[in-house]
Amino acid sequence: MSLENLRKKINALDSKLVAILNERASLSKKIGEKKVKDKKGIYSPSREKQVLKRIRDLNKGPLSAEAFEAIYREIMSSSLAIEKMSSVAHLGTEGAYTHTAARNHFGSLVKYQPCGSIAEVFQKVEHNDCDYGVVPIENSTEGVVTYTVDLLVDSELKICSQRLLKISHALMSKGSMQSIKKVYSNPQVFGQCRNWLAINLPKADPIWVASTTEAAKIAAEKKDSAAIASIESAKIYKVPVLKSNIQDIAHNTTRFLIVAKEDAAPTGNDKTSILFSIKDKMGALHDMLVPFYKNKINLTRIESRPSKKRAWDYYFFVDFQGHRQDKNVMIALDQLEKMCKYLKILGSYPVL
Repeated sequence: MSLENLRKKINALDSKLVAILNERASLSKKIGEKKVKDKKGIYSPSREKQVLKRIRDLNKGPLSAEAFEAIYREIMSSSLAIEKMSSVAHLGTEGAYTHTAARNHFGSLVKYQPCGSIAEVFQKVEHNDCDYGVVPIENSTEGVVTYTVDLLVDSELKICSQRLLKISHALMSKGSMQSIKKVYSNPQVFGQCRNWLAINLPKADPIWVASTTEAAKIAAEKKDSAAIASIESAKIYKVPVLKSNIQDIAHNTTRFLIVAKEDAAPTGNDKTSILFSIKDKMGALHDMLVPFYKNKINLTRIESRPSKKRAWDYYFFVDFQGHRQDKNVMIALDQLEKMCKYLKILGSYPVL
């Protein structure tokens, strides 16, 4: 078959695709109207997972599963825009890692609101200025983002989804390596690049800022300063990259949470996050973990944080497999609540 005939076939398929996508969009609009009428959230993590799984199962190639997921994320992003989802709050501006995680999760057609702090992200959602917020919660190198954890203690927002993002840091400056006297970034990033900085810039002063994009902006204005941020930030602020991939561990990954007024419906493959405080007695933490063991629930993470109410009083943050509406989870949480001083369910959400 000639090249011209092959292109005619593609044109014919494109005509069908445009019609089908518009038909799908019309249905999405009707769904959005019904959600508004029923006072339900526009974004549904459980439905998203269902759609993506179905597309993966339907795919027979030659396009990869990753390619179809990228395509359908944009299709679903356009649907969210049609359904009138207001906006998504995130830490930093365009080019920040949290913005990248948000865009990877919700697509490029949703409206995004940059925030100067994690607290502002929570406030935007709590005050209904945004429907959802995206915040970092832990890094594979540096561990938990304690400020996010502390905000989850007091906030009524729920975790409705999560997003993993591989993090690659770049050193950028308008000066040379020899001229750098100050390096700007946020505390987590400095921790992820600690060894590289000790070897390559031992005399430079590390200066903490709220976000990596703020660091890139400063580096764009001062020749004796550098920033550790993303390659995308370097492009946006027009700062030359002196060295890429400076993180100490190659498989450096950050987990981000999507927070909202409500968590997600069960999908059959879910995770739940909770926090609790224990009574001050011998073996108390062991006793708290027994209900999970008896009900065959797999714990995937446990972290302690000072309660800040009195010395040596702690909250324990736990992630486990299962949804809060699962029968065995409900039994375990009921048993746990009877034993601990305080129990809060932070949310159940799909394992994407």
